[in-house]
Amino acid sequence: MALMTEPKLISGNANPSLGRAIARRMSMHRGISVTPVDARVERFNDGEVFVEVFENVRGEDMFIVQPTSKPANDHLMELLIIADALRRSSAGRITAVIPYFGYARQDRRTKARTPISAKLVANLIVESGIERVLTMDLHAAQIQGFFDIPVDNLYASPIFSLDILHHFRGRIDNLMVVSPDVGGVARARELAKRIGAPLAIVDKRREKAGEVAEMTVIGEVAGKTCLIVDDICDTAGTLCKAAEVLMGEGAVEVHSYITHGVLSDPAVERIGKSAMKSLVITDSIQPTAQVVASPSIRIVPTAPIFAQAILNIWNGTSVSSLFENETLMPIYEGMYSAA
Repeated sequence: MALMTEPKLISGNANPSLGRAIARRMSMHRGISVTPVDARVERFNDGEVFVEVFENVRGEDMFIVQPTSKPANDHLMELLIIADALRRSSAGRITAVIPYFGYARQDRRTKARTPISAKLVANLIVESGIERVLTMDLHAAQIQGFFDIPVDNLYASPIFSLDILHHFRGRIDNLMVVSPDVGGVARARELAKRIGAPLAIVDKRREKAGEVAEMTVIGEVAGKTCLIVDDICDTAGTLCKAAEVLMGEGAVEVHSYITHGVLSDPAVERIGKSAMKSLVITDSIQPTAQVVASPSIRIVPTAPIFAQAILNIWNGTSVSSLFENETLMPIYEGMYSAA
């Protein structure tokens, strides 16, 4: 069946630069100009969110670009109200592009009388009229099952593997991928498999939330260039401690590849003073001026993969094909050359 409409983007205030970057990439792929829909997303004096869409969206395939990053509650409400505005404007289909899914760390009950907030947020998103979600590196795979709508979960590991093969060319045989905890082993193993590197684990034990009492390295890291892989870096305390422990075990260098750079205070300062040589994050969360200015932090773009995923959803082709290097390399043309 012929497609009668073009995909249209609308961006909230959480990461407008990513929305514009995705639009530019879509313009390159489509050969026609794609610009975010003209709208205003504002707040009244009491903090209420107000949305007004200035273009006709009747029957259109709409994609809302809005990570639910800090302040998570404000950005989540923006997403829901934008969706409601589009639904009431007779949009054909509404897809939420949520590069960073906030509340994902509350995916289960860890103690008695605690919520499963990730499920609550999923319910809110579904009830707002959103029909599909496109996200990246969910903190836990089971969150996809919290939604009663399709969820496409992209992975940063294919992008990171291209970056590693480019920046560590000639040193691949000396790399060691490290999971900073047992829960992240599957994610680290996926990246290790892509670059052909062995895997080590930092086993951490907490006496109470937010405080690591002890760390033990499982695996031989002496003489290796270690790459710590994780999905979220918040205050960077655990990450910096893991780097210190790895160096103490004889690692030559420690670099970190983290999908979502939450980087709450005092994370950037900690990273600059840590044993890590570099931290690589994506732009799933709008980087602050302090993050951009840090010589220890490098940002890789997600716009190419999100733009292609949006186009694949729009024209009904495979999104999982973007997990393969052969498919991803042309999307990141000019950024990384073959190792």
